Amino acid sequence: MEVETAAQTQPREQQQLTSAAGADVAAKPLHRNPRLVLSFFLMVVGWACGPLLLRDYFVHGGNRKWLSSLLQTTGWPILIAPLIASYFSRRRRSTSTTPVFLMSIRLLAACVVVGLTTGLDNFLYAYGMASLPVSTSSILMATQLAFTAGFALLLVRQRFTAFSVNAVLLLSIGAAMLGVNGGGDRPAGVTRTEYYMGFGMTLGAAALYGLILPIMELSQAAHLARTGSAVTYTLVMEMQLVIGSSATVFSLIGMIVNNDFHVIPREAQEFGLGKTSYYALLVGSALVYQLFSLGMNGAIIYGSALLGGVIMTVLIPVTEVLAVLFFHEPFTGIKGIAVALSVWGFVSYFYGEIRTHAQQSAKPSNIEQLDGPSDSSVHAV
Repeated sequence: MEVETAAQTQPREQQQLTSAAGADVAAKPLHRNPRLVLSFFLMVVGWACGPLLLRDYFVHGGNRKWLSSLLQTTGWPILIAPLIASYFSRRRRSTSTTPVFLMSIRLLAACVVVGLTTGLDNFLYAYGMASLPVSTSSILMATQLAFTAGFALLLVRQRFTAFSVNAVLLLSIGAAMLGVNGGGDRPAGVTRTEYYMGFGMTLGAAALYGLILPIMELSQAAHLARTGSAVTYTLVMEMQLVIGSSATVFSLIGMIVNNDFHVIPREAQEFGLGKTSYYALLVGSALVYQLFSLGMNGAIIYGSALLGGVIMTVLIPVTEVLAVLFFHEPFTGIKGIAVALSVWGFVSYFYGEIRTHAQQSAKPSNIEQLDGPSDSSVHAV
């Protein structure tokens, strides 16, 4: 199957809407884009530590699912300081009035909707994490790549190659194998019904996350196409702040309805690792999940929704090894095969990216015809 590039197959209008950063990504390999590398690093830190901390909460006596959902987005205040610094930096360099926010009203509204949907997705994930081993839930969440691929095809006209299709199929097969083996790694104290409910909730979270990522890409691309503004990491942080705060409000409402605030002090006193460790774990979870979310947003705006899903998938072996080391979870042959299929899918995807980049490098005129002789629209903050 011949590899097609978006520049070769998409109409000009769709080209401009799909990604305002597309010319920059196409003009250099993914690993040479410093902002994309930074996003990848944030995702590594967040996805390697976040699930472990969240599972540690449940293992040692935590039982508040809405609180666990809140932890995945409540770290957004850490973005306020760099955003303020960025504003004053822009004001010093500008000779005209400097806007406080780079986001348009439409993008703000889109981020609020994405944030509320993310809050629901976080609850589904937290519910599954309460009943599943970290290794199993991580592999199940990797199936979001298949959902991301499908929604990306519908929403942003993502073009597929034989390699990206192969990656999606391999991940889907790995998840199906885990389903057949369902219950074989059920944690102590978890009933079979709770296990399968957690299994279904996690798959639901993966499907919803697969919808969220292309919506984020579409919203960003539409904003940049309308305004013609440069893509900066300030915009990425602004979007993440709105998404995180909206998702936090969604989870706070759930906590109020579920009476979680009255239970938290007692749960802290009875926590297996102690009261201090309880609150330290909550703070640590909020911070690392915020790093992951910021990294994912950067991966989408400087790459694509599908790329973000692939990066998330390649971190599965890291989470698997850490889960075995810290929680002594059983690593069955089925899980080993699922991890191998995930890695195979990742290698397949990036091999396709390398081939695509080689073809684009051989035909630079395609990009020039679409984007003109102007400089790349992606700049550092």
